[in-house]
Amino acid sequence: MTCPNCGIERLAFAVPTDLREHLPDDAERMAICPRCLDLAPVEDAPADLPDFAGISDAVPDGEAGATMALAIGLLDSLALYRSEIGALLERVERAGTDPLLVVDRLAADPDVEPRFDLDRRRTQIEQLLYG
Repeated sequence: MTCPNCGIERLAFAVPTDLREHLPDDAERMAICPRCLDLAPVEDAPADLPDFAGISDAVPDGEAGATMALAIGLLDSLALYRSEIGALLERVERAGTDPLLVVDRLAADPDVEPRFDLDRRRTQIEQLLYG
């Protein structure tokens, strides 16, 4: 399945049950575009979590990677999903990954071209996490 915005193959994954509450409509399966970071619900996804390095080497693997991918995908609507993004990023931190460092690396990655300003979102994330 390709991204409708940029035509790149999206990375589909089953959302871990305990993360669904942080998503619009409690989606069970999502896909994120590794180029524009667009996140959208999908009908089908593998049962096993994919290698989230397909987005960037900065994104952790496993459930922390799924959590970070969801947070990244929601950043386009930070005002709308502020509390959800905050909860997801706190989980990423508890899992041992610095979410701000991930965002910094994504912003510096020449293959990532999000539809929103990652540098500006980084400042907003820092305020969200550390008030």
